[in-house]
Amino acid sequence: MEFKRRNGGPFVGGASQAKRGKTAGEWEDSPSQFEEELSMFDEVDMDAEESEGQAGHDVIPVGELFSANLNPRWQRPHAPSLEPSSDTLVFQQIDLDYYLGAAVAGMPGQLQGKVPIIRMFGVTDGGNSVCCHIHGFAPYFYVPAPSGFKSDYLGEFKRELNSVVLKDMRSNKDNVSVTVLAVDITHKESMYGYHGKCSLDFLRITMAMPRLIAPAKRLLEQGFKFGPFPIQSYQSYEANIDFEIRFMVDSDVVGCCWIELPKGKFRVREEKSMMHTDSVYPGKESLCQYEVDVGWTDFISHPAEGDWQRIAPLRVLSFDIECAGRKGIFPEADKDPVIQIASMVQRQGEKEPFIRTVFTLQSCASIIGSQILCFTQEKQLLQVNLFPYLGRVRGIKSVLRDLNFQSKQMGRRENKTTNMEGRVQFDLLQVLLRDYKLRSYTLNAVSFHFLQEQKEDVQHSIITDLQNGNEQTRRRLAVYCLKDAYLPLRLLQKLMCVINYMEMARVTGVPLTYLLSRGQQIKVVSQLLRQAMKQDLVMPVVKTEGGEDYTGATVIEPEKGYYSIPIATLDFSSLYPSIMMAHNLCYTTLLQKGSVEKLGLSPEDFIKTPTGDRFVKSSVRKGLLPEILENLLSARKRAKTELKKETDPFKKQVLDGRQLALKISANSVYGFTGAQVGKLPCLEISQSVTGFGRQMIEQTKQLVESKYTISSGYQGDAKVIYGDTDSVMVKLGVATVREAMDIGREAAEWVSSHFTPPIKLEFEKVYYPYLLINKKRYAGLYFSSSPDTHEKMDCKGIETVRRDNCPLVANLIGTCLQRILIDRDPQGAVAHAKEVISDLLCNRIDISQLVITKELTRTAQEYAGKQAHVELAERMRKRDAGSAPNLGDRVPYVIIKAAKGVAAYMKSEDPIYVLENNIPIDTQYYLEQQLSKPLLRIFEPILGESKAESVLLKGDHTRCKTVLTSKVGGLMAFAQKRSTCIGCKAVLKTDGAVCDFCKRKESELYQKEDPGRAHTGRPFKSSNAVPLLSYSRDCPIFYMRKKVQKDLDDQSKLVSRFGW
Repeated sequence: MEFKRRNGGPFVGGASQAKRGKTAGEWEDSPSQFEEELSMFDEVDMDAEESEGQAGHDVIPVGELFSANLNPRWQRPHAPSLEPSSDTLVFQQIDLDYYLGAAVAGMPGQLQGKVPIIRMFGVTDGGNSVCCHIHGFAPYFYVPAPSGFKSDYLGEFKRELNSVVLKDMRSNKDNVSVTVLAVDITHKESMYGYHGKCSLDFLRITMAMPRLIAPAKRLLEQGFKFGPFPIQSYQSYEANIDFEIRFMVDSDVVGCCWIELPKGKFRVREEKSMMHTDSVYPGKESLCQYEVDVGWTDFISHPAEGDWQRIAPLRVLSFDIECAGRKGIFPEADKDPVIQIASMVQRQGEKEPFIRTVFTLQSCASIIGSQILCFTQEKQLLQVNLFPYLGRVRGIKSVLRDLNFQSKQMGRRENKTTNMEGRVQFDLLQVLLRDYKLRSYTLNAVSFHFLQEQKEDVQHSIITDLQNGNEQTRRRLAVYCLKDAYLPLRLLQKLMCVINYMEMARVTGVPLTYLLSRGQQIKVVSQLLRQAMKQDLVMPVVKTEGGEDYTGATVIEPEKGYYSIPIATLDFSSLYPSIMMAHNLCYTTLLQKGSVEKLGLSPEDFIKTPTGDRFVKSSVRKGLLPEILENLLSARKRAKTELKKETDPFKKQVLDGRQLALKISANSVYGFTGAQVGKLPCLEISQSVTGFGRQMIEQTKQLVESKYTISSGYQGDAKVIYGDTDSVMVKLGVATVREAMDIGREAAEWVSSHFTPPIKLEFEKVYYPYLLINKKRYAGLYFSSSPDTHEKMDCKGIETVRRDNCPLVANLIGTCLQRILIDRDPQGAVAHAKEVISDLLCNRIDISQLVITKELTRTAQEYAGKQAHVELAERMRKRDAGSAPNLGDRVPYVIIKAAKGVAAYMKSEDPIYVLENNIPIDTQYYLEQQLSKPLLRIFEPILGESKAESVLLKGDHTRCKTVLTSKVGGLMAFAQKRSTCIGCKAVLKTDGAVCDFCKRKESELYQKEDPGRAHTGRPFKSSNAVPLLSYSRDCPIFYMRKKVQKDLDDQSKLVSRFGW
């Protein structure tokens, strides 16, 4: 191969390679849509590359060489020199953690031993990376001072506590000699309960390290004696707060905010090689362009408002690793080599990736629009000495750990986690699992759902063969690898993940990484602490125990039926937050038993909730939670106002992400009080909120039905036909959508006037027509903005939106609803349902429509009863451990025919296995267990209960059935396979095609079985030579293609028996 030098760089392959004609033996295919997209990126980049003198997007045989000089784009922009005495440093903080390190001369804080140092990582407006070490902040917690305690006893308390904590330490690897740094008296008030604004003396205990708080808290709770005071137990306050959160609250830092280091307040670290060896100041420890030290009181944190809402040009890397695996075994690091790594890097706010690179073993044909770096050995490709160091801090190795995550929302999940200091990892799978309900979470399914794009079609079983082929087959694999790195970037952009999570970090005040790895409660704790600090309130540590449950929201009994007149929906805006604000429900306003008499409160000073709990009014004390909610909702209002005015698309995305984060955050406050296993559960608040909610729904029903009547001059008597949590559906007796909208708006305003502000009932939408099936199950055409055209067909709780049924159910119910609601043709819907049932029983439905998927949330032993998907996963593990489902995966299965009385969990089977072995489907199961109930639910309100069943599930359309003969299981295990004559089906002694009797018409039979030769003169071609175009099970026609491929294989074998 001919090489040339470009600008003194390494040898590079000529770009003309990709355009050169392929030789006959090479892999041939027309460029995919993705390859055309890559080449378009190349055209856009061409001018920039020429001006930069870049090495071009070509093939580079690197060998031992590895340097950023291979592509100047890899490097960040040049960092201008920084002079602390005259320059300020401003950067957006992206990640925040802490470490234990040696005290730094000239910085505040403890001077002896190891000290906790906060470390911020961020990016400047110019795109330069920053590592900022923040000194002088120490962890602390509170305990109430014992009765009669004076400042004279502080020294003794400190010495005694220091002594017991040191004795309690099992190992003192950090050589800690002082555990308690300080004990101070402060005036604080517990936030739990109203105490008449009476502050008490609290001891603020400052510890040397964050990990020492837990033993100090335990020892004080168990009983602690000092000086003249007897042994007693001390309740701790704020001892369960993460060190990072404690620092952020005290220094008014929120996640992803902009940090300013004023001139003269910080010190820049230099590379150790450039420093004097006798320097008392530490050298650079990170890979960041700027590394600085600052005291914790010497920096400025800017609130995310106005110009400080902007986002720095962050670089987002997405990469995909391909391994040469062995059949049936998931790749193992010590046995299976890494063969390709594709990486794409995009700047936040830009549309396309500016780095598109593939690192590959062996040579590879070039791909226009991307750079290929070729290596001869895996250790060169991985740069084995550097590969485990993925973070920004030098010398800290990245280690893979197992992570078990469990929450009420997501169930139990097994995951892997890797430490990368200074880099935020967006595990897109976890983000999607948390925020979206999908049938499948494979990259292919998710990309198709959100982007209408799919992976390049390369089956995992041929990856090793492609690698072992030639330059063109490795190129095909490289394109596949690049697309797998590109799709997550596209998804991040489409779903605005980075922006939305950043805004949530800013709104709630927690680090960005907390949102990705922690639950919901930490967000409310952060806001609660910030508000409490302003009022000198402290948060108690509550032992988490599963407490008693409380009554939830009201559901007004639905009046089931098909409504061919408009139904108006009235909805309470932010119901639970507005109840908490209107009635001043908070920890700080709660009156515990006996408090009314003890504090001498009059009945005008407090309210009694529907559940019998008492809270003081805002005139006595304004609650913390109502204040937090008011701030969140007013900030949301501001963001929405700015959003309407903004014209810049990127700034609009940021503002939209902000208003969404503010809305979610406000709604999570109620959930925090009701979480029985949480930081600060309060049954009185949560049950009072739902109590008021129930009362308001009932009151709304009475008000609407009493005013909107014929006797009051309206067209009809209003009737609330259904109500749920925060909304009511009203039949107003009007004939048109426009009239329903007008009366709905009027009713919402009139009803709102009966409630305490900010509680507000709003007109939301009109359904016309409307099918009310049951509680939380309904469907209708949705009108909200225009009375002339519906926006969508809205379905709630119906099988069109549920994931635990097969697609056949969703498709059938969807079509039936369309015919009922849009076409207004109920009889046409009945006819369609009968036709589908007939097709099902006669085996005319494609298997892809019958696949059920369920999530594997626990191991087989942890389930109380046998589950179909769990049993199948165990069987698949025995057949092929490499491709078997893991914990957290969704398992696809179908139900197959078996002997009468066999449990459903024994009849689950892998759809591919069913196709390959011609196993018959249990169509009766699908009719009785999957289709019948959903069908009856939507047709009973129209046809009547008894008639719906007799029309749909009985009759001529259910009498014809077709059953396949299985190749495995049952009697087939004992049967001996014999060939039969293709003409008369007589059993043959040999493996020929026809018997002696049919020999005379052999030519006629051959032409019948192989029509291809009759028309083209070419013999029938086996499907083995034709690659399956889609290898993803999520492809809607995957199983159909698999079936066709199998039928072609069977036909090929049959034709080959002629021996011609």
